[in-house]
Amino acid sequence: MFQLDLIAPVSELLRRQADRHGAKIAYRDGRRGVSYAQLDRRTGSLAGHLVDSGMQPGDAVAIYLPNSVEWVEACFAIVRAECVAVPISMDCSKPEVGYRLADSQCRMVITTSDRLRTIEALGEEASSVEHVICVDAGPEDAGSFENWAETPPTQSPRDPTDIDAAAFLIYTSGTTGQPKGVKLTCRSMLWVTAACWAAILELDENDTMLSPLPLFHSYALNLTVLSILATGASVYLMGKYSTTECFELLQSGEFTVFPGVPTMFHYLMEAARTHGTATLPGLRACVTAGAIMPAALNTDFEALFSVPLLDGYGITETSTMVTMNSATGGRVMGSCGLPIPGLAVRIVDPATLHDCDPGVEGELIVRGPNVMAGYLNKPEETAKALRNGWYHTGDLATADSNGFITITGRIKELIIRGGQNIAPAEIERVVLELEDVLDCAVVGLPHDQLGEVPGLFVIPRAPGFSEGPVLDHCRKHLSSYKVPHTVHVVDAIPRTGSGKIIRFRLRELVS
Repeated sequence: MFQLDLIAPVSELLRRQADRHGAKIAYRDGRRGVSYAQLDRRTGSLAGHLVDSGMQPGDAVAIYLPNSVEWVEACFAIVRAECVAVPISMDCSKPEVGYRLADSQCRMVITTSDRLRTIEALGEEASSVEHVICVDAGPEDAGSFENWAETPPTQSPRDPTDIDAAAFLIYTSGTTGQPKGVKLTCRSMLWVTAACWAAILELDENDTMLSPLPLFHSYALNLTVLSILATGASVYLMGKYSTTECFELLQSGEFTVFPGVPTMFHYLMEAARTHGTATLPGLRACVTAGAIMPAALNTDFEALFSVPLLDGYGITETSTMVTMNSATGGRVMGSCGLPIPGLAVRIVDPATLHDCDPGVEGELIVRGPNVMAGYLNKPEETAKALRNGWYHTGDLATADSNGFITITGRIKELIIRGGQNIAPAEIERVVLELEDVLDCAVVGLPHDQLGEVPGLFVIPRAPGFSEGPVLDHCRKHLSSYKVPHTVHVVDAIPRTGSGKIIRFRLRELVS
């Protein structure tokens, strides 16, 4: 059921949960936890100090931190100061950090002391940065994060009530080009909480989540930060995904919900086979989004662990989720589910914008309260993506007669071999059916006569891998023009924090 009261200003949600669940630990990591009462108090103090330091409404403040309780506290404090939170991955290169700081004109960076040198070395790219606050400086340091959290400020937090103003600037993963800053609001993000996570996943105050998701990504920000607060649940934030650590934590019986991306569930199955146990006590549901989930992986995971693995489809520009599967409704394995109630979703011919018939591939377009406010500093890209109220995702999809949607690839990722279109995801699904393949990816490689051909990159499950059986399997299940032209063995498949394949990096390996 849609819960309208979950869509509220962050300060109101904090006070609500502090009143209801004051002593309950809301967020914890490997070092510390913070209760709802502490979270309300500390983020209010931090926000007041942000105001004291001269931050004005709408100013950008970067969160350049690893997954941690401090990351969450910084995020809520920035919103309570009426500023805009700009998450930056700790894995970003120096030019990538510089680009984000310059593009957003960040006036403050909240980071760790070991990243100070990176920021100082940026020079002109970081010229807008006036303050750098370190979370690992001592509480006795006047400008430290801990001092601000525990020392009363001169001014109160602004605690804005306008939930339609931009509150988060999330940079797209940039798998094909320069990242774009996506402007998202508290309303757009919390609408997904109400319409999807609370209504479909049934996340509530009785849940304890284990999350390995990177917080700088919209999927994690929406589900493991904002939705935890709105529903009064609890979460353990892993610093980074580790199959060994994750499997051990899930064996504790403490956790009820586990979100991830497809590769994580693949590796958890490997861990279960290695340890000779396939029980995940206490876990009622797993969630996957961010990348295409092969039907075979979904089926195998549920058969092994007897836990529902619910596939959904979401993108940064729609504040994450667009479609979702339900544990209590019917499902079509390989599908990312039905549109979230309240959203308008269409599959159209990219050339004519006419709606496609069931089973016919087209571009997925979306309209609803969760659609972004636009791209920062990019009016042309915004106008191209947002047309007549519809966000054009660039993702290819089909819908069956019951409305279940299956993502088939991206328009820009299509391999055009001698005039014939090939979706890399279709080949990847076939290859992943093989026991000898741990992971794989397909990219278009240049060809003198055909323009481009599919190249397959494989992580073998064990030594002694041979490409012959893989190609034979592809010939049995794919049209001849879709069979990989070459097979390359690699140690890793480069992916974004949301699990999407960074295809240009694989192309560079053989260029």
